[in-house]
Amino acid sequence: MKMQETVEKKVFSYIRKHHMLSSGDRVIIGVSGGADSVCLLFVLARWARICPLELAVVHVNHGIRREAAEDARYVQGLCEQLGIPFYLIEADVRALARKQKLSEEEVGRQVRYEAFRQVMEEQSMNRIAVAHNAQDRSETMLFHLFRGTGLRGLAGIRPMPTPELIRPLLCLKRREIEGYLQEQGISWCQDATNATDDYTRNRIRHHILPYAEQEICAGAVEHMNHTADLLEELEDYVQRQLQQARCRCEDRDMRGDALGIQVAPFLQEDVFLQKQLVHTWLKERAPGQKDISRIHVEAVCELFWRGGNRRIELPHSLRAGRLYDRVLLWRDADGAESQEVREYWSLPEEEVGGEFVFQVFPYKKDMKVPENQYTKWFDYDKINESMKIRTRQTGDYLTIRLDEHRVVHKSLKDYMVTEKIPAYERDRIRLLAVGSHVVWLPGYRISEEFKVNKNTKQILQVQLVRDLDRLEEKDGEASCC
Repeated sequence: MKMQETVEKKVFSYIRKHHMLSSGDRVIIGVSGGADSVCLLFVLARWARICPLELAVVHVNHGIRREAAEDARYVQGLCEQLGIPFYLIEADVRALARKQKLSEEEVGRQVRYEAFRQVMEEQSMNRIAVAHNAQDRSETMLFHLFRGTGLRGLAGIRPMPTPELIRPLLCLKRREIEGYLQEQGISWCQDATNATDDYTRNRIRHHILPYAEQEICAGAVEHMNHTADLLEELEDYVQRQLQQARCRCEDRDMRGDALGIQVAPFLQEDVFLQKQLVHTWLKERAPGQKDISRIHVEAVCELFWRGGNRRIELPHSLRAGRLYDRVLLWRDADGAESQEVREYWSLPEEEVGGEFVFQVFPYKKDMKVPENQYTKWFDYDKINESMKIRTRQTGDYLTIRLDEHRVVHKSLKDYMVTEKIPAYERDRIRLLAVGSHVVWLPGYRISEEFKVNKNTKQILQVQLVRDLDRLEEKDGEASCC
């Protein structure tokens, strides 16, 4: 069987499997002039003979390469040969990248899809076809894996991520695409930037995937694509489970813009679904779905897991707070922007003779532990149980360092006697404790066990103040964020 027949049969089967095209569809084809997109153009032109389609080509000149104008003329010539309308969109990607402070690669992708949708709307088309292949999908899987991702990212490039966007060549390897064109004597344009290692994807393409194919497993790309198909099916299943979980957890009686989540139903969900739910809620409220990472998801989950009425600040002025049997999520239009996670946990002044304010943020090595008597830092990851604000109880103890090599437990009663704390005050002092372990006796000392050291990753800052408004005015100085 000839390469042309093999490739077309494979692609046509892939189109049918994913229900990409129907008779009468009006399809925009993104054609750069490279081998992949030229192959896509000719394959869809052949498919249009079997299943009537209306085709049009969009070519985007990014304004980066000197030979870009020649590529545009070449693609236009192919369209004239095939009798297909040609649309040229020009943009200064380099200038846009500088203005938006993004990579040229990212801005180029945005410009291309904006161009496709522009022509699609103007010409009343209903499909956009792009030329990603099996290698592209494998490269994307690795790129996302190295950078850190979830199920959706691990699945790489989807065959049909939206009803209008299709990728008919995902079933083909690059050698099949080039063999298809060579057999028919069809030339293509060479993009010099693809031969360099300037872009991360190019380094994966030139070094990592070839090594995997040659030295680890000859079918590495094919196997990765099979895995991507499984992950895509799994992601679809998870999304269905998420929708059901949302119905169980979201408070339908909430009013206004805040989202209310019921704690009890949330805690009954599997931990994996809990994190997926929180990630979904945050992304829906973050502009452009940017800057939401694992640390932000886990910070919100802690509101459910740890208990206690408190609130946290997140990127994009997002706020989350625990209030008894609900966790609320909202955007503070007047809130300060921060990429850190800040946490506040307080009790009313009349209950404690002051306000305990808790704040959580990442520890940086150049930070200096405060010496303020009423501002203390603790290693947040060492606190594995709920912390309580209370008065002393029988069995309470402190961990105290005697010297470089000796750390001992000392009963709180003995400590108070040693420090000559008046008996009438001992039952009135509010302290922080984890179980019977006293974390901080305000005005005196903190437990050795929870102190910050070189291995600390997250700080729990606790302040005891009488005026919360005064604290918030000085928040930028106090938080060390």
